[in-house]
Amino acid sequence: MELIPAPRAVEEPAGSGVPLGPDTTLWAGPGTERTERWLRATLGPSLGLPLRPGPRGARDSVRLLLDDGLDPEAYRLDAVPGRGVEIRGGGPAGVFWGAQTLRQLLGADAFRRAPVRPDTTPAVPHRIIEDAPRFRWRGLLLDVARHFMPKEGVLRYLDLMAAHKLNVLHFHLTDDQGWRIEIKRYPKLTEIASWRSRTKFGHRASPLWDEKPHGGYYTQDDIREIVAYAAERHISVVPEIDVPGHSQAAIAAYPELGNADVIDTTALSVWDTWGISANVLAPTDTTLRFYEGVFEEVLELFPAGAAEFSRFVHVGGDECRKEQWAESVTAKTRLTDLGLTDEDALQSWFIGHFDAWLAARGRRLIGWDEILEGGLAPGAAVSSWRGYGGGIAAARAGHDVVMCPEQYVYLDHRQAPGEEEPVPIGFVRTLEDVYRFEPVPDGLTEEEARRVLGTQANVWTEVMEDVARVDYQTFPRLAAFAEVAWSRLPAPAERDFADFERRMTAHYRRLDALGVAYRPPTGPRPWQKRPGVLGRPIEGLPPNR
Repeated sequence: MELIPAPRAVEEPAGSGVPLGPDTTLWAGPGTERTERWLRATLGPSLGLPLRPGPRGARDSVRLLLDDGLDPEAYRLDAVPGRGVEIRGGGPAGVFWGAQTLRQLLGADAFRRAPVRPDTTPAVPHRIIEDAPRFRWRGLLLDVARHFMPKEGVLRYLDLMAAHKLNVLHFHLTDDQGWRIEIKRYPKLTEIASWRSRTKFGHRASPLWDEKPHGGYYTQDDIREIVAYAAERHISVVPEIDVPGHSQAAIAAYPELGNADVIDTTALSVWDTWGISANVLAPTDTTLRFYEGVFEEVLELFPAGAAEFSRFVHVGGDECRKEQWAESVTAKTRLTDLGLTDEDALQSWFIGHFDAWLAARGRRLIGWDEILEGGLAPGAAVSSWRGYGGGIAAARAGHDVVMCPEQYVYLDHRQAPGEEEPVPIGFVRTLEDVYRFEPVPDGLTEEEARRVLGTQANVWTEVMEDVARVDYQTFPRLAAFAEVAWSRLPAPAERDFADFERRMTAHYRRLDALGVAYRPPTGPRPWQKRPGVLGRPIEGLPPNR
């Protein structure tokens, strides 16, 4: 079997498979309509099959149905000669994941948009597959703030996620270098904050600049389209609006949001380099009301639906520099009025305000692990990025956790040693390193381990100027990550990486059919290199915590 991620149980009886041809029909039971639409719109064109509706018992038909004896995302796929293909799911998502497995069983041609061998009859091999995910949250962070990805690129990444059974898109929409979502009551966020005059090329220590303006944003209808497209693929979209740090772009558009008693905020522009800006939001009522207005529109655009994680809103909360607050009379007055001890407590108050505000509207706050500093409200969840430590602390304090430690699943980190890797950042994290990543750290009790909702790979785009660069950094490592998130693998040292590499041979052909500009196993192709562009490689092994 060459399936990725690896299913839980597979039977491979002897005998021929199930042929699919012009007369193959598709029967869809109640609750499976999204998968029915996806099969006709995606698998049908790739193989030149109409997949017309037909009776449930038709010979060599494809049948979709719900089975309440299975867990919601679990599925059972039976491909039996003479009986056709039947996909049962514990819920609508389970049926959809089963359809993704069906596509892989049909070979790389099933990943194209039109038939390349119209005279052949595709067949599903005789298989019985039972499968279910290990983790509920199987995520990908896509940073569109540092380098904007046009809407079509985001939709394409949702398709790539679905093909790998990932179900959460963490949509990083705002940062110092750009604001990417239309907020109608604050038009300057798109008029001013959505573009910068130039961009640092490479690491922030690089002397190189791309002197052309860079920018872009998603209209509210673009966002609605992205969310709806994701929902058709059983993917939740979790928006991130960064507060109180990583906010220079917003301050450039609305200077009253910054610490105007410390610096001339009217002189700020959208940041054109990388790093952690000192220009953070002022802890004022004006700022709170402004962002409440932002979040009101965000909640409308990202509605809380039936999907488990659609209630979450990410507020960032990381890397908030405190120098301006330490000098600000306004911030010091706020500290005194609130009876707080220091600027860290002030940040905790800021995050706590939006935690309560979101909870009052039936939503859940999630933030980077810095939000633990100074205490956290009971319903809030934590993205653990600075190693495992924040996630361990959060789980022990009774908070839900998404494990995404920088040293293991930040896909901007370089994939190999040596000078050929384009703009080498961070530790070497090979395909095998990602495959041996374990989201649940040692030392948690059984109850604490249940607080780990799942895991997420993060694609930060400071040094990824276009979709081809995003592809190169993301793939093939996202395939390894997807197996870690979905499959019940042995302990890291015991995992069969040789078998995974064998299965990747087939998977590279699928990625080729999808047009993914992945890093080949032998190293970057000539046009994937960036000679002379300075990175920031870190030598040695990453820390364990």
